[in-house]
Amino acid sequence: MAVIVTVEIPGGTREQYEETIRALGATDWFPASGLLAHAAGPDGDGGWKVVDFWASEEEFLAFVERARPIVERAGISTMLPTVQQAVNVILR
Repeated sequence: MAVIVTVEIPGGTREQYEETIRALGATDWFPASGLLAHAAGPDGDGGWKVVDFWASEEEFLAFVERARPIVERAGISTMLPTVQQAVNVILR
């Protein structure tokens, strides 16, 4: 079942996000299996927010395990993810 994943990164910056995306893009496994859509931007509270749609929570968790060292190298130490079931995902 598809899920909506919202990740709040208190104190996260655009530079950290862009460094993370560059490093992920340099791997041979990104975009990760199960990732349907991704968006990110400042959250208005001095941090960063990511909203993803994944085919399943298991695929999201597998991605987190692979991505954790890359995220930590970018200086991101706190991420607050929430996962909720998606009733519908429409991709254009």
